[in-house]
Amino acid sequence: MPKHTKGFTLIELMIVVAIIGILAAAAIPVYQGYVVKSQIGRAVSELGAYRSGFESNITGAAGINNQSLGYSPSNLTTGDIATEIGTLNADGSGHLQVTMGGNAHPNLAGVILRFERTVAGEWRCVIDKSATSQWRASYTPANCTVP
Repeated sequence: MPKHTKGFTLIELMIVVAIIGILAAAAIPVYQGYVVKSQIGRAVSELGAYRSGFESNITGAAGINNQSLGYSPSNLTTGDIATEIGTLNADGSGHLQVTMGGNAHPNLAGVILRFERTVAGEWRCVIDKSATSQWRASYTPANCTVP
């Protein structure tokens, strides 16, 4: 009677492992890019939320400070409650600014996020990427500019 073998040979298993390794090597950088992009988007959104507090406190006697803005530090930034994020100039212009760090992806460490306010009250998002060499244009949110 002929002997029937069941199962996979060693070479078949090695081929499957090699294919999985190749797929993982291609997928990990793409995944890391999505993580970076989502973190920068989250930080921009969190910072942008303080624009309304900034606008409502422009004419107030207290001025612009973290307390008047209702600032709560993000775990994606290096700031703390004692580090002021807002600046109001005498002409009505100003900005809100944080620096990426904390639990953010290492490719984002040192990136400065800033919302700049013109005298006319218009806001624009600016990202200063000079502190990192790992920045890619695909990380930039749609509503921000990178000079």
